[in-house]
Amino acid sequence: MTTFHLSGFPRIGAKRELKFAQERYWRGEIAERDLLDIAKALREINWKHQAAANADYVAVADFTLYDHILDLQVATGSIPARFGFDSQHLTLDQYFQLARGNKDQFAIEMTKWFDTNYHYLVPEFHADTQFKANPAHYVQQIREAKALGLKVKPTIVGPLTFLWLGKEKGSAFNRFDLLNKLVPVYVEILNALAAEGVDYIQIDEPALTVDLPAQWVAAYKDVYATLSTQVNAKLLLAAYFGSVAEHAALLKALPVAGLHIDLVRAPEQLAAFADYHKILSAGVIDGRNIWRANLNQVLDVVEPLKAKLGERLWIAPSCSLLHTPYDLSVETRLQANKPELYNWLAFCLQKIRELDVIKTALEQGRSAVQAELDASQAAADARATSKDIHRPEVAERLANLPTGADQRKSPFAERIKLQNAWLKLPLLPTTNIGSFPQTTEIRHARAAFKKGTLSLADYEAAMKKEIELVVREQEKLDLDVLVHGEAERNDMVEYFGELLDGFAFTKFGWVQSYGSRYVKPPIIYGDVVRPEPMTVRWSQYAQSLTKKVMKGMLTGPVTILQWSFVRNDIPRSTVCKQIAVALSDEVSDLEKAGIKVIQIDEPAIREGLPLKRADWDAYLQWAGEAFRLSSMGCQDDTQIHTHMCYSEFNDILPAIAGLDADVITIETSRSDMELLTAFGDFKYPNDIGPGVYDIHSPRVPTAAEIEHLLRKALQVVPKERLWVNPDCGLKTRGWKETLEQLKVMVDVTKKLRAELI
Repeated sequence: MTTFHLSGFPRIGAKRELKFAQERYWRGEIAERDLLDIAKALREINWKHQAAANADYVAVADFTLYDHILDLQVATGSIPARFGFDSQHLTLDQYFQLARGNKDQFAIEMTKWFDTNYHYLVPEFHADTQFKANPAHYVQQIREAKALGLKVKPTIVGPLTFLWLGKEKGSAFNRFDLLNKLVPVYVEILNALAAEGVDYIQIDEPALTVDLPAQWVAAYKDVYATLSTQVNAKLLLAAYFGSVAEHAALLKALPVAGLHIDLVRAPEQLAAFADYHKILSAGVIDGRNIWRANLNQVLDVVEPLKAKLGERLWIAPSCSLLHTPYDLSVETRLQANKPELYNWLAFCLQKIRELDVIKTALEQGRSAVQAELDASQAAADARATSKDIHRPEVAERLANLPTGADQRKSPFAERIKLQNAWLKLPLLPTTNIGSFPQTTEIRHARAAFKKGTLSLADYEAAMKKEIELVVREQEKLDLDVLVHGEAERNDMVEYFGELLDGFAFTKFGWVQSYGSRYVKPPIIYGDVVRPEPMTVRWSQYAQSLTKKVMKGMLTGPVTILQWSFVRNDIPRSTVCKQIAVALSDEVSDLEKAGIKVIQIDEPAIREGLPLKRADWDAYLQWAGEAFRLSSMGCQDDTQIHTHMCYSEFNDILPAIAGLDADVITIETSRSDMELLTAFGDFKYPNDIGPGVYDIHSPRVPTAAEIEHLLRKALQVVPKERLWVNPDCGLKTRGWKETLEQLKVMVDVTKKLRAELI
């Protein structure tokens, strides 16, 4: 027998049922019981899909109403004390307030889950943090699944990774010092799960794939010695997103029942565990991308393992499948329009079927699934030879870029003088990051246009009406540099992908970004070309409505890359440069159209950083080059902005400075300007706009809160180089709170501006 198991499943539902239920609950349209019933039904559907694919253990404890790390904060009793909530008796409303903020407290900070586009809520640790077990959420899921007659394997993030993902707050201390208080609570939680009769508990420790300090690595020995002796269940330690080969000796000596390793991201690490004498779970199906596996090649890897390990071989996706869309079979439009591409893809439900085929082949021989293997091979061969993928002119253009193509003509000190001369902006210029609320009217117009029930002329008229509204409201607020609001854009990446060759799109290919915020990543399947201008006429129209400066808005090449499902047949660096060169054509056309302030957003640049520091320099070199290439050839008096959010920049500030954007805007409000301090210490040379309020919460910040943040910013950034803006775009907000939030921001700015003149 070969055991087939999973670490996690998409929580969102096949058609985003959880999102719509959450948002209806927040609006007061359904009761708490309704939301919980919908969530329970979604869990059951997930488990039944796994059982139907012959999984030996279905994943439990992975489902969350917002974020699995928030759930772990509740389970360990370590929710932020500043909210004044009792973690043992937390209401559902209080749970959501932790994630979204309330009138008294800002929401828990968010940041990226390792190098994915999923956001988790960052634990806040204090020197006196006390932990207290509350495993009810996990126990409930176990009982629900077992009531359906299913074998279950709960999965929770391990104690060292949990601490590693958090931040110290308050007086100076090292959160590692909390480990001895945390481990006994983990014992209590795990034993509560074991008491439900589970055979195995999976403990995820993806922190092992980063460069952990030696003290943290050494702690694994004692922590897992304690857990293995005090927990009444078998423990499976899982590491994913990279190689843990450097820790092989440590991991092989741990007293756990088995290990899970990621053989998609790091296939080379298998050699380090060739002599492992316990359960070895091989993550052989990609949990983070959508390409169909070549099952023959997978079997070439796992068949020798099966011969050696026998029943000690387990098979699984590389990581939780929460990073993949739910079901390919509903993509009938893609199947009709691009049948060859459709045949190269596998979403979550297809991936678990691939594992079912692998399990059957290992147990009964390849002949038992020959038809499935032949189909897999045919798809792989067709993709390798497709003429729809490679465009010689794209490779030729990259190969023939002139020397220094990625460098501005003059240094920033000279450029900013030319820019200031025509911009004539006041001290502390105010702007918005890009988007304004995507109203029901906008969404209905877009949907009607896509269905063909609204003509192109009527759709464009509707979008122009929304753009004019955005411009007029910004003028009333007296913002200094305006944006057109992006009414015509469905998503900051998808919009551009739809206008570039080499991209394809799904209808239901949603994945969770955070909470109820989902994204539908484009599929980059071929060489990238910009056939015609993408944003110019919208920006031109917006500029025609006002005498104020209008900012052009583009999504940067690294972010388009990171937030897409990327082809895996050529280097990611090459794909990124293809996108950059295509964007440079757009920048040139915007400039010619009189749009001389252009923002090229790169919120994902830190997210793309490899988990191992040894790989950072290579990534930062090509990512920085790609960003600079996206504005190659622009004039010195054209002001290039960029925006980055929810990232730790301290360790890559030289690379951020090397992007040489004239103005950088960053998320800082949730961290109380903590991120900005690093820019000050580094003496960042260009202009900076730190975010002064959190756009992910509907609460309106007080004038005192914004003034506090701006005064902190002025201690770090010279007043001549400081911009004022929200943390991020306002797409997800309503108009009422948006106008109230921006008014507070502008009023406070004017007050401080008067002091500084």
